[in-house]
Amino acid sequence: MAEQPLPATAREWHLKARPDGWPVPADAALVEAPVREPRPGEVLVRNRFLSVDPYMRGRMNDVKSYVPPFQLDQPMDGGAVGEVVASAAEGIAVGDTVLHAQGWREYATVAAEHAAKVDAARAPLSAYLGVLGMPGLTAYAGLLEVGSLKPGETVFVSGAAGAVGSLVGQIARLKGAARVVGSAGSAAKVAKLVDDYGFDAAFNYKDGPVAEQLAQAAPDGIDVYFDNVGGDHLEAAIGALNVRGRAVLCGAIAQYNETGRPVGPRNLALAIGKRLRLEGMLVNDHVALRPQFTAEMAGWLADGSLRYEETVVTGIEHTMDAFIDLLRGGNTGKMVVALD
Repeated sequence: MAEQPLPATAREWHLKARPDGWPVPADAALVEAPVREPRPGEVLVRNRFLSVDPYMRGRMNDVKSYVPPFQLDQPMDGGAVGEVVASAAEGIAVGDTVLHAQGWREYATVAAEHAAKVDAARAPLSAYLGVLGMPGLTAYAGLLEVGSLKPGETVFVSGAAGAVGSLVGQIARLKGAARVVGSAGSAAKVAKLVDDYGFDAAFNYKDGPVAEQLAQAAPDGIDVYFDNVGGDHLEAAIGALNVRGRAVLCGAIAQYNETGRPVGPRNLALAIGKRLRLEGMLVNDHVALRPQFTAEMAGWLADGSLRYEETVVTGIEHTMDAFIDLLRGGNTGKMVVALD
């Protein structure tokens, strides 16, 4: 079945405690677990890259949500890409590279129906966790399908230097937005938004009130807001949105680690007179767009009109560190963990 000896055990991350506020390293543990050979219809994957994403913070809480919570003393999971080292499934052979959802571990036994083959010659494997994966589709579907961007409009993106936000701004530019504005958490990230990603303006949200800086960056208001942050950013965007503006509610990372009652925007009543549309989005609702997204995104990457960046942390033992650093804004672009 396998073309190389398989290890008897491998390492995987288990949730040991539910965080109270910000996660700490002791909330998870790296443990040795048996490696199970695939049964009929399954493949065994040696993971090459793991994804850590903000939504995983919510899964550490024992609350009902759109994805089940992580269970204590059980392996955590998330996006991963790797090489098939054993196969008992038709259509997937040893040596194929696949994208799947059993990350946070070195080896994963995956049902073939949940493993998607990827072309390692088209792009680096890690790109299938970012620009060609879930974050890329989130940006594409959120801006174009949920946000209904029209040429000539002004777009504001919060968390604009992250995996999703950096792509939203570039897609907006490629689709004819008149002005693209972003916020980020450091001067270096602000410079990258303008110099590398083609944003028309950007600001450091730590330099002053978001509403004031947004008014300076977009004096004629905004038409689409792509929200990765929530909190004061969402309140500022509601104030800046023009009549019949749209807000795509994708994430609220500013609130993920709060222990008190979350504070909503105080100016929500403005949505009535402005006839605003504020719509939450989950990427899984937009999988039908994947062929269109993949083709268009691959074309932009090939001709150089779209750029992406990754923050790569090496070693499975540093996965929890990478996740915590992600929540604190330590990444530029997609945060991935390399296991090789």
